[in-house]
Amino acid sequence: MSKKTDSMNEEELAAYHAEKMKKKKAARDKIMATKTDKKGLIIVHTGKGKGKSTAAFGMIFRHIAHGMPCAVVQFIKGGMSTGERDLITANHTDICQFHTMGEGFTWETQDKSRDMEMAAAAWEKAKELIRDEKNAMVLLDEINIALRYDYIDVNEVAEFLKTEKPEMTHVVLTGRNAKEELIDIADLVTEMEQVKHPFRAGIKAQIGVEY
Repeated sequence: MSKKTDSMNEEELAAYHAEKMKKKKAARDKIMATKTDKKGLIIVHTGKGKGKSTAAFGMIFRHIAHGMPCAVVQFIKGGMSTGERDLITANHTDICQFHTMGEGFTWETQDKSRDMEMAAAAWEKAKELIRDEKNAMVLLDEINIALRYDYIDVNEVAEFLKTEKPEMTHVVLTGRNAKEELIDIADLVTEMEQVKHPFRAGIKAQIGVEY
């Protein structure tokens, strides 16, 4: 409470609050009135914290719920079952294409040439899906890892997104260590910050939380 409100009774406090919120809404409405443009966004989720793919799949499920065609290309994750993939492939293939192109994390495959081959194939599929204007959103899950290890040329990816992405198509790129070339062209960048993680306390990845 401020000194101004210390001496107010409940009725006066309620009136003061209502007037304050009225002014806040008017200011907010004035700002929102200037935000009229729409465009397909380049969205990057990066950082060491958990939730990059989770947040991206949240947007994919929003598209599905609104009946908007979309697609997912997984660059690294291999054959392990995940809740998102199982739900989409079992129920929503009519509106969301799902392509798992990787064979697992690089430290699991231990085969750089194979990883590069699979990453290149995933990028070709990604370009095909992005060029298809019926897809309102395309999620490139864990592409940042493939870019970090130079399995794909980041300059090629950035140039493609700048010059060939349809105007109204959203593209989401996830994974740690997003390169500056992507951050520079992105419209929305979120860095997940790790404060605490159960893995450090000896707790392994759990179904329904991590996958």
